[in-house]
Amino acid sequence: MTSHKNINNLGQLKASGYKFKTIKDELRTNLIEKLKKKENVFEGIWGYEETVIPDVERAILAGHDVNFLGLRGQAKTRLARLMVNLLDEYIPVIAGSELTDDPQNPISRFGRDKVNELGDETPVLWLHREERYTEKLATPDVSIADLIGDVDPIKAASLKLPYSDERVIHFGLIPRSHRCIFVINELPDLQARIQVALFNILQEGDIQIRGFKLRLPLDIQFVFTANPEDYTNRGSIVTPLKDRIDSQIITHYPKTLDIGKRITQQEAHIRAEQSRLVSMAEIAKDIIEQIAFEARKSEFVDAKSGVSARLTISAYENLIAAAERRSIINNEKNTLIRISDFIGVIPSITGKVELVYEGQQEGPGIVAQNLVGKALRTQFLNYFPDPEKYRKQKEKSPYKKITDWFGDGHTLDLLHDMSNPDYEKTLRSVPGLADVVNEFQKEKDAGLKLFFMEFALHGLAEHSLISKHNLTAGLQFKDLLSSMFSLSKEDDEEDDTLDDGPY
Repeated sequence: MTSHKNINNLGQLKASGYKFKTIKDELRTNLIEKLKKKENVFEGIWGYEETVIPDVERAILAGHDVNFLGLRGQAKTRLARLMVNLLDEYIPVIAGSELTDDPQNPISRFGRDKVNELGDETPVLWLHREERYTEKLATPDVSIADLIGDVDPIKAASLKLPYSDERVIHFGLIPRSHRCIFVINELPDLQARIQVALFNILQEGDIQIRGFKLRLPLDIQFVFTANPEDYTNRGSIVTPLKDRIDSQIITHYPKTLDIGKRITQQEAHIRAEQSRLVSMAEIAKDIIEQIAFEARKSEFVDAKSGVSARLTISAYENLIAAAERRSIINNEKNTLIRISDFIGVIPSITGKVELVYEGQQEGPGIVAQNLVGKALRTQFLNYFPDPEKYRKQKEKSPYKKITDWFGDGHTLDLLHDMSNPDYEKTLRSVPGLADVVNEFQKEKDAGLKLFFMEFALHGLAEHSLISKHNLTAGLQFKDLLSSMFSLSKEDDEEDDTLDDGPY
């Protein structure tokens, strides 16, 4: 076929040998080509290679409309948007047609009239695949007029047409998406009567607007997304509509930390100056992903609502920002991420998890800190021996020197904004801490060993060998027993205060 740039009317289009294809045939043909060439169709989607993507490819080969069913942050919309890459790069349309009519197969009154009037001289424009994608977020206020259309009195008046003439119709989003991919996000949020209006479009291509019975053989690839929670929360997909959606594909969260990390690294927006200033340890990336894994199984977090991949992306950006802020305050040219920088990820967690009643009682801040603590506890065992093994053999514990030092009444304050020299000096003041890291992480460089020294303290606190408390500007580590006594003393003082009060 000649280059589309040389084809400006219907006669030239016919002479070029162009043959009309439905959008589903386009998607199918181009997918087959890519599969034969072993090309990645859904670039940047990780963790779905063996599950979701084969389902999507099968649906496209079958010519199906698709519903992606899954919790939030599972790349449902991203998958739909990437389907655009399977469309032909350009398609011909009749110039001026609001329904993107194919010059050889016009479906609108305008398109048919134009071809009847001008014949081979009918002007042709070329539409790029990026312009063939329409997305609508379903909200309860979406109307039939928005999606399908309505009679336009202004059009009737300006064209001097009676209301019985179909040219007075203003078409909605769906007819205007003829030969396009049309996505409705959060389908259950559409009112039931609006969902009913989609029946005939999906099955027959018929639309009806204010009594006009139009036979419009619309050529659309429909993609819907839905969250299973919505079936009980705000609404549901009406059964006959669900029956007409050919393939329902279930999405899922990353199954491994590595896949989660890959997604986070790809999506996180880190500036070049942040990358130069802050060095990120691989273990810190693991902890970020572990927080999401802990949240998804936490008794305080609503599992039905899900924990979006956006949590880890936002947490990663905040972690870098916390270290960057600390470096700027201390006028330092570079720094390594610390565990104490994880205070920065708390705001990324509190807004991105739906709490169950017990979690609401605890408070989002405390739940977020618990999730970080659990992530540290889980990851600690990948780098250091399990303290539980030495509960009955305390003399053999590699942590004995550290716990004894705290047992002697020493405390350690780690402030969030400590300079690099103060941070190192503080950690090295704990006897046995450097020894543990040198024994179990001897291959790490000096900077990373400091990270692991702090990590060891947090790990021991999470395993209840020492205690950890929040200060206004940082954390305090101390002996577990003495902290229990001081806590009970504080409780007594609070009780006394209450007793002495005016009530």
